[in-house]
Amino acid sequence: MRIGTLRRSRSQEAAPGVSGTVRLDRRTKNLTKRLRPGDIAVIDHVDIDRVSADSLVAAKVGAVVNAAPSISGRYPNLGPEILTTAGIPLVDGVGKEVFAALKEGAQVRVEGNTLYGPDGSAVAEGTEQTPDTVAASMAEARAGLSTQLEAFATNTMEYMKRERALLLDGVGVPDVQTKIDGRHVLVVVRGYDYKEDLQALRSYIRDYRPVLVGVDGGADALVEAGYQPDMIIGDMDSVSDHVLRSGAEVVVHAYVDGRAPGLQRVQDLGVDAITFPAAATSEDIAMLLADEKGAKLIVAVGTHATLVEFLDKGRGGMASTFLTRLRLGGKLVDAKGVSRLYRSRISTGALIVLVLAALLAIVVALAVTTAGRIYLDLLVDQWDSFVFWLENLFS
Repeated sequence: MRIGTLRRSRSQEAAPGVSGTVRLDRRTKNLTKRLRPGDIAVIDHVDIDRVSADSLVAAKVGAVVNAAPSISGRYPNLGPEILTTAGIPLVDGVGKEVFAALKEGAQVRVEGNTLYGPDGSAVAEGTEQTPDTVAASMAEARAGLSTQLEAFATNTMEYMKRERALLLDGVGVPDVQTKIDGRHVLVVVRGYDYKEDLQALRSYIRDYRPVLVGVDGGADALVEAGYQPDMIIGDMDSVSDHVLRSGAEVVVHAYVDGRAPGLQRVQDLGVDAITFPAAATSEDIAMLLADEKGAKLIVAVGTHATLVEFLDKGRGGMASTFLTRLRLGGKLVDAKGVSRLYRSRISTGALIVLVLAALLAIVVALAVTTAGRIYLDLLVDQWDSFVFWLENLFS
């Protein structure tokens, strides 16, 4: 039995393609939490976006098998190019049946456009993506970009009609205990380049002590960077339990009708929370709340800032992001802009070192010059006289 197992293992290792443990989940952001280096990730993600691709690359997966098309042609999404550039095999459109055909933890192999199961038989076939095929698909998607821009504009107008009271007058923004009025607010989303941005903002955070707001997994990002979030805002689907219990004020993003699926999870953990019903995205309501409560400046980390990023997310909800930025205007600053323009203030420790260095320079100057030695002799005489006076006073 052992010999047979060993032979099969060696045979599988010698087989062409990429072999590894399969991990399956229809939601990519849930799957990335379980992935280990070398795993075969099976997802169901139409138009893989940049954030998801970056997470898969960071997890060092052996290959990605997508039940859906990674590039549908609706818009030039950035994810597939990131995966193929990183040298990660990508197989598209294998069909949703793959989730029923495989079990989590099984040993599988990806070769070309085929996924093989534990027994070596073909489980699913799709389209193998390469840098060339991705480039061709992206070119076609860019050709139809005008259609997506029209849809984006339509979604924006519809959202403006639904949420004009919130956007114009702040109607529906809940009262919070965290003091925001007159302070800087740092809103962290676990999105584009969030780790690099947080690292670049260390001096700014140390000097200004902004209110730290984590949007869902952004709260975990703050904790990982060594900070304690003041507020956690979102639908609570990607923030960890221990961060929810960290003592931060929790605001649960609810649907317009008041339903808040994430509220039950928070309450089960024994954490108090309030709800914020809105059709906007979680990152947008975090910014709207900060603005309504009097934030002096809002610094965004990992959020969507450009039209390409809006389209890459592939959601109608990006209309709220566009309008939120219009409302906030100059009060909203991207983290990259802050890190490039901000210069750290001189710390107290640096001032002390500067003063000590100046005193040392004076002492050295007095010691090496004729006039300095005369002044030193006078100081020594004065000190001796003072000591002699003290001895006579207490004798």
